[in-house]
Amino acid sequence: MSERIVMRVGEALVAGGPPGTAAEPEVVIGELDGPVGNAFANLIGDQVKGHSRVLAIMNTDIMVKPATLMVSKVTVNKERYTNILMGTVQGAIANGVLDAVRSGDIPKEKANDLGIIVSVWLNPLVAKTDDLDHEILFDIHRKATTLAIHKAMNNEPDIDWLLENQEKIIHKYYQMGLDGKI
Repeated sequence: MSERIVMRVGEALVAGGPPGTAAEPEVVIGELDGPVGNAFANLIGDQVKGHSRVLAIMNTDIMVKPATLMVSKVTVNKERYTNILMGTVQGAIANGVLDAVRSGDIPKEKANDLGIIVSVWLNPLVAKTDDLDHEILFDIHRKATTLAIHKAMNNEPDIDWLLENQEKIIHKYYQMGLDGKI
């Protein structure tokens, strides 16, 4: 039997596609009978207008395992945005979770015991893009979800790496501010 997973946290940023297709999920993973399960139940039972919490599904009635809850970082107030978030991105996240199980980052025997909360960032620009490439958007969000889970389950980055590289890492938007670009 696998060790108990109380709570793991991870994030990832995957870009490189057309404007608006970058993904930056943040994940919390843990046993459903612990703090993550409590948060999961509270989030799904406490819906907030514009920030709906929905299960990641493969299709309209096929929930992914481990149970995964999507929470939007952006206020959802446009039907087209909602359809992209609750379609292309929802399916991508579900597939990313299964990819993490397939790779071994999430132990298969824990699939019914773990819960995952994914804080999802989807650029509002996608609702205005007439020629949005859903395949690219799907692939980027799938890869980002898998990477965020990998980092969470492997405690990456580790504290030694962070301490060694602290002065070399400059936040992108801080640097842009220093350069006068924001």
